[in-house]
Amino acid sequence: MKKTILLLAFVVCSTFSFSQALYGVRAGINISNLDFEPNPTFDNTHRNGFAIGFFGEYDLSKTIAIAPEIQFSAEGAKEKDLRIDYIQIPILFKYRFGDRFSLGAGPMAGVKVWEHEDNLKNFAFSMVGGLEFFITNDIFIDARYHYGFTNVVDNESTFEANNSNIQLGVGVKI
Repeated sequence: MKKTILLLAFVVCSTFSFSQALYGVRAGINISNLDFEPNPTFDNTHRNGFAIGFFGEYDLSKTIAIAPEIQFSAEGAKEKDLRIDYIQIPILFKYRFGDRFSLGAGPMAGVKVWEHEDNLKNFAFSMVGGLEFFITNDIFIDARYHYGFTNVVDNESTFEANNSNIQLGVGVKI
């Protein structure tokens, strides 16, 4: 088992070290909400927030890349008790259509920041998908949607809630 893990680590490191790498920053606005089950008896309106982070993009082939990121993202619902801020790590698998356009999807893990005793879970797992368009060789715009698979409300509640977020962003390669 140790030899298999060592071999896999060697292959992954070799792939990333010899591939063309791209790094940068991106920021955007979030339009997020919580999808409750059953429907809540209170007003559940969306929250406008922001996201900012750093990314790396590693070519696996001419048209396919893997893009890990780390970002801060303000999500949840508008009501103060339902606001959730995360440090997230999305890992997008991208398919490029030419030099300017790409489509990406992948998993995303998030750890809640700020308040830890607020009846909301500290960890969330989501799937993310998005489109990216390069305006110039260094500047791009993107649109993403992610939906949470994790119930973000602690088990004591009669409600279950999942994150739902639309993110519109701009990024710069450095």
